[in-house]
Amino acid sequence: MNYKKQIIGKLFGIATLLILVVTTVICSVPVFLIGILKLFPHQPWRVFCTKQIDKIAMIWIAFNNFYLDTFNPTTVEVTGLSELQPKSWYLIVANHQSWLDIIVLQRLFNRKIPVLKFFIKDQLKWIPLLGFSWWAMGCPFMKRYSKEYLAKHPHKKGTDTKAAQKALKILKESPSTLMSFIEGTRYTAQKKIQQASPYEHLLKPKAGGVGTVISAMAEKINHLIDVTIVYSDPNYSVWDFLCHRVIAIKIHVRQLPIPAQFLTPVLQENETILKEFRTWLNQQWLEKDKLIHSMKK
Repeated sequence: MNYKKQIIGKLFGIATLLILVVTTVICSVPVFLIGILKLFPHQPWRVFCTKQIDKIAMIWIAFNNFYLDTFNPTTVEVTGLSELQPKSWYLIVANHQSWLDIIVLQRLFNRKIPVLKFFIKDQLKWIPLLGFSWWAMGCPFMKRYSKEYLAKHPHKKGTDTKAAQKALKILKESPSTLMSFIEGTRYTAQKKIQQASPYEHLLKPKAGGVGTVISAMAEKINHLIDVTIVYSDPNYSVWDFLCHRVIAIKIHVRQLPIPAQFLTPVLQENETILKEFRTWLNQQWLEKDKLIHSMKK
């Protein structure tokens, strides 16, 4: 019986994966065409194109959500989610454990707020279809340089921040949602040991991405939405989820007011304020770590 269940789960996984690939390719066609039109260097026109691409993305997410809600038996428990506005600006952070986190977040927020724009690692822009689609949507691409690299190439300091600020200019023109996995990478026990993380269930948060957003959009964003995701099963990859191996997912949402002293365009430039911001962010991460501990019980 268990073997039969595994076979059925794999068949569902294959079918769902094929459907996701087909819907992604279909939606990528109009996104690609509008993206080409977006290359025309006129700001109002680019804002208009971005809005149309967002509408396509919402339809794509809605279809995928419908299919998953209909055919996937995973129980999703959400707490703390209050009323949100689809025509406001938002900054969201979350703990990062798997690519499944993205599916969970899109399911949670689609059509409640503007479509999520993720901070994308610069090397991912070369992925066929997706790379250009992320650019067309207005997702900021980030290059992360190590301290050792910047010591040898000091002229590269601040280039990633400037690139992100340039991308954020369009997002300031109409309601947008910026999404950042501020640990910078997916959590594993090995990574936790390597970076000597002081948290039980989390890696150290990085202030760079969210600091850039707050600096660039201080007049638009005054809250940080913190999403905590906990999976019931030790294996929680996208493939496990599609094959019905993830039994339950718990999600808790906190809306954290950003202290007024951090809502300034000079947040990234003022070392004193930036240090205080890192301290505040670490405190929120400590609370998040305690929350994860309680949600796992």
